[in-house]
Amino acid sequence: MPTHSIPYKNTGYFSKLICDYLAEDENLKPFFNRFPNLENFKHQLTEKQKNFTDDKRHLLAKRIMYQYGDNSISQSTLSNIDLLKEHTTFTITTGRQLNLFTGPLYFLYKIFSTINLAEKLNKTYPTNHFVPVYWMATEDHDFEEINYFNLFGKKVKWDRKASGAVGELSTEGLKEVKQLLKKELGESENAKQLISYFKDAYTKHDNLADATRFLANTLFYHHGLVIVDGNDAELKKCFIPYAEKELTENLSFKKVSETTEKLTALGFFEQVHPREINLFYLKENLRERIIEKEGKFYVNETELSFSKEEILKELHENPERFSPNALLRPLYQEVILPNLCYIGGGGELAYWFQLKDYFNKVEVPFPILLLRNSVLLVPKILSKKLKKLNVSIEDLFLSQHELITKHTKQISKIDIDFSKQKEFLKQQFKDLYELAKQTDASFLGAVGAQEKKQLNGLDNLEKRLLKAQKRNLSEELERLKDIQNQLFPNQSLQERQLNFSEFHLEYGEELLDLLKENLEPLDFSFTVLEL
Repeated sequence: MPTHSIPYKNTGYFSKLICDYLAEDENLKPFFNRFPNLENFKHQLTEKQKNFTDDKRHLLAKRIMYQYGDNSISQSTLSNIDLLKEHTTFTITTGRQLNLFTGPLYFLYKIFSTINLAEKLNKTYPTNHFVPVYWMATEDHDFEEINYFNLFGKKVKWDRKASGAVGELSTEGLKEVKQLLKKELGESENAKQLISYFKDAYTKHDNLADATRFLANTLFYHHGLVIVDGNDAELKKCFIPYAEKELTENLSFKKVSETTEKLTALGFFEQVHPREINLFYLKENLRERIIEKEGKFYVNETELSFSKEEILKELHENPERFSPNALLRPLYQEVILPNLCYIGGGGELAYWFQLKDYFNKVEVPFPILLLRNSVLLVPKILSKKLKKLNVSIEDLFLSQHELITKHTKQISKIDIDFSKQKEFLKQQFKDLYELAKQTDASFLGAVGAQEKKQLNGLDNLEKRLLKAQKRNLSEELERLKDIQNQLFPNQSLQERQLNFSEFHLEYGEELLDLLKENLEPLDFSFTVLEL
């Protein structure tokens, strides 16, 4: 299968922050611990090993087994869960919301990046064990972000009223979504398998967390993936000391604000805005911010309130009711996992950079940060069309206006580029400037105005000629637009728009095998797979 890579900075889809990080820019070094290369993992595991207790390891393994319940667990996953008890075992972690039917394609890329890195480390450091972990964001409460996926240009949506943590939502209403999906996918063998995945996950489990665990476990069954739900009372007991500091000292707000100021001074944007208290209060059908006013603690949008003594008592007696927000969740993760590396998208890594000083303050090792693999899947039929048009994959990353302009100039039999004429004109006016200086300097302004007028005239002629050629070549240009629109729906990365089912319908389980085989987590470039 033809596979090639494009530097992230050449795609136009990744921020300066991420491109600078991958280039190991000196200015960013205060905001991360170690850069993701194989040698640095050795130092990272030494640091983490000193910090992580055997008691935590045994508790973690026990709670994960409890969370899996009656799910069928592969031997490789069982082995990895058991290995978590050993002081030589470490995790490589990615996280994701509980998007319906996995949501966008990059769900697969995140997890295969994690699995492949764990395998690479197991080969590099055979005296240690490295376990790939998918952290389910079960405590998120933004249902509108996760209640749909895109299929054939349309939204397949789960309509219902929702409140509280999404992981606790009942799967009511998903039988109707299954029927809609069945109608859209057809009757092929691959379609039947997709329907089976959906049915077994969403109509045979009572809540969204269990359904998502089942689906992820099914898709990655043979790869040793361990799935963790942080919404667990026993695991949250480990987080009590940090939550207490959050309530009484506003520690994350102070440290993250300081770090964010340093980042913005370098010209980078704030990804997540810290609040004075970065905890939610969590109960059935409720997840609302905790706000402190004049020594009293209130749960936003409710009548619940606590004194300082009462809220600390509540924390110690019911730690499961305290839910970290996006800024505090990374700390919770690193407290309960023997984790070396977090794998995420550009936006995720951006808020991790805001956390470095806070981690130092609470004396928790800051993980290695790795940008997940990004992929463009190019069906064979589109590859052939591109070759026929003599257009490179790299060109498709241009904006559509830039792409069409570039291709028009390439295929036009008329030279549309007036650069030579402009240079010739500038040279003529250079001589006129010299002449004006020697005769009457007051004419310099008039010469300059005339030069600008004539250069503008050439620009206008060039634009008119380009526009005329676009009309003359419209048939070929429309074909090119159509290809780009298919590969970059809504002028966005394919991985952020399409669901895996569109490709599974065509390629079946081979799709997962191809991704597993071709994603190189330490490659640091955008992957193009021509199917």
